[in-house]
Amino acid sequence: MSLKLSFLRRNLPVILAVVALAFVILAPEVWAQDNAAADSDIPAEAEKKTLMNKIVDAGAFMAPIGILSVLTITLAVFNFLQLSKKKFVPPVLKETILANMADVRVRSAIDASAQDPSYLGRMMATALPHVDATDPESLGREKVEDAVADFCLRENSRYMSWVGYFSVIAQAAPMIGLFGTVAGMILAFDTMGISGGSDPAELAGNISLALMTTAGGLVVAIPSIFFFYIFKNHFNKLVGECQETAVEGLDLAIATVNADQQLAKVPEGIAEG
Repeated sequence: MSLKLSFLRRNLPVILAVVALAFVILAPEVWAQDNAAADSDIPAEAEKKTLMNKIVDAGAFMAPIGILSVLTITLAVFNFLQLSKKKFVPPVLKETILANMADVRVRSAIDASAQDPSYLGRMMATALPHVDATDPESLGREKVEDAVADFCLRENSRYMSWVGYFSVIAQAAPMIGLFGTVAGMILAFDTMGISGGSDPAELAGNISLALMTTAGGLVVAIPSIFFFYIFKNHFNKLVGECQETAVEGLDLAIATVNADQQLAKVPEGIAEG
């Protein structure tokens, strides 16, 4: 039960975003069905108009919006699986590294890291060889931290490129929807010019279909914005934990190496009290 609660707590933002996306997609159709049932005087032909019919009637501009919606869901699932704690900071590996560094067994920590394909394993396997045993006061802290920074600079762009696609979709979807609306409005006013405005119902129907593309673009863009910030913050949190592990391990090793010197610097009478 505790594992399930931990999983839900850790992935609650993603679950809420998926539920919101499903609600935004399905709610209009539910409302349309409720309104059709409530208004008994509406013609039978109008009652049969479902959300899917309106999407199809909106024309070819809904096709790229539909493709972007599929891409959004695919990217969300991919990033959810990719940015997992197991692939970034495996608890067992973290404990092993800290235990080895506390005993100043740097070679054992490097070997354990090199055998793990996680982000933390690859980072520590790259950074720990820079530990300088000839410098007992800092163990080459500056070189180790530089190696960690270089590793993160190389690796982070690969992960963030997938997260960044949410931002692209969030900007592209409303633009495509707006383009479809403008094209639809032009056709609607052309129809009104030809008919002389004799059929307001037909004009209203054309405008309604034209606005469907803008609504579709917003339905895709809004969840994409949420996904972008959710996964970006989650990724930064995972990377930050990896960096904290590297710093903590180095601090433990330095403290162990300099334990005798630290005890020698304690003022007389303090240790006894």
